[in-house]
Amino acid sequence: MAGNDVPSALDKEQIFGMAEKEMEYRVELFNKLTNTCFNKCVEKKYKESELNMGENSCIDRCVSKYWQVNSLIGQLLGSGRPPM
Repeated sequence: MAGNDVPSALDKEQIFGMAEKEMEYRVELFNKLTNTCFNKCVEKKYKESELNMGENSCIDRCVSKYWQVNSLIGQLLGSGRPPM
C-alpha cells in the first residue's frame, strides 16, 4: 500500500483469497476431525438413537487430542523448528 491506509483492489482481493483459503482449511479440518472421531468411537451397528456414555467419552477425548496435536503441529510449523 502507498502512504494512505486505504487498501487497493489488489490488496482486498488478496485478503479475500486468504480468508477463503482459511475457511476451506477450517472446513477440511472439521470434516477430518468428525470422520476420525466418529469412525473411532461410534459402533458401526446403531443400537440406540443417541450416543451412549462410552461413545460420548471417547468422542470427547478424541476431539481434545485432535486439537492438542493440531495446535502442537501449528506451533512447530510456525516456529520453524524441526519436529522432535
